[in-house]
Amino acid sequence: MLLERLSTAFGPPGQEDEVREILRQEITPHVDKIWTDALGNLLAEKRGSVQGAPRVLLAAHMDEVALMVTHIDKNGYLRFRTMGGIDQRVLVSKLVLVGPQKVPGVIGSKAIHLLTPEEREKAFHLRDLYIDIGAGTREEAEALVSIGDGVVFNSSFCHLGDGRVRGKALDDRVGCSALVEILQRRYPVTLVAAFTVQEEVGLRGGRVVAFGEEIDLALVLEATTAFDVPDSKPHETVTCLGQGPALTIMDSTLIADPNLLTILRETALEQGIPYQLRRTGGGGTDGGAIHLTEGGVPTAVLAVPCRYLHSPASVIELNDYRHLVDLTDAFLAKFMERRTKLG
Repeated sequence: MLLERLSTAFGPPGQEDEVREILRQEITPHVDKIWTDALGNLLAEKRGSVQGAPRVLLAAHMDEVALMVTHIDKNGYLRFRTMGGIDQRVLVSKLVLVGPQKVPGVIGSKAIHLLTPEEREKAFHLRDLYIDIGAGTREEAEALVSIGDGVVFNSSFCHLGDGRVRGKALDDRVGCSALVEILQRRYPVTLVAAFTVQEEVGLRGGRVVAFGEEIDLALVLEATTAFDVPDSKPHETVTCLGQGPALTIMDSTLIADPNLLTILRETALEQGIPYQLRRTGGGGTDGGAIHLTEGGVPTAVLAVPCRYLHSPASVIELNDYRHLVDLTDAFLAKFMERRTKLG
């Protein structure tokens, strides 16, 4: 299963090599042109069947939230910083893989029976944590890892219940997997596919792609927060698993193009594809960088709802993923008939 391979791949921001190679192998037989830019974005073009048709950018980011080694002490323990938005409360005792050699380690802290009553009431801070890779000295550790190495969660990918899967980095390997499926089909429009880098640390790859390519509109394929869990209030749920892909109206970086959003909603209704609206304005995607390029690019975001985002064990429903592919496919297939609505 491609999604499993992508989920378990090693891909911190700026170190997306393994993910990029998996995707390159998957899409090469299905595109007319493929290349990697100076920042590391994997790009491909698939010409449309209608000459002079619009060029549609489809973007999904390859990187995942991660850690970075910042210090190796005399006893071989690793200190680290976060790369992207990680809740420090989820880090204690988690299994990790360090560097391109995927050296196994565990995030350690002071044992609970050594904590003062005051300390037990507080969450651990990064300064209280370290990574233990089994080394006894700095020299032993330096033979295995280096300062600057990325660190990812060592999480398995598995099926959970009926029709759901659990794994790390589903943000945004679900978008990458969906984009691979779309590239296996041909449309009237020309597709410019961008598997971007460094989204989790500032939408950097998406900004470079948008300035480097001639595009008429853009769709960002993503994962987004599902807060449909106990004790959540109706206005806090953001999205819910099982109700279809989420369309963004607004987030902290983007107001989706209203005409593009209308076309997507009409397409979903006509095709009987379930969808939902993302119900808060926080967070951001590559769309935030793409839509501001030059004179502006009409941009929309389609996302798979995902519980426990940016954690070692995110959960999605496969039907939501399938419906995201179906909606993207239907939109692209009928776009030439609807493009006058873009204004």
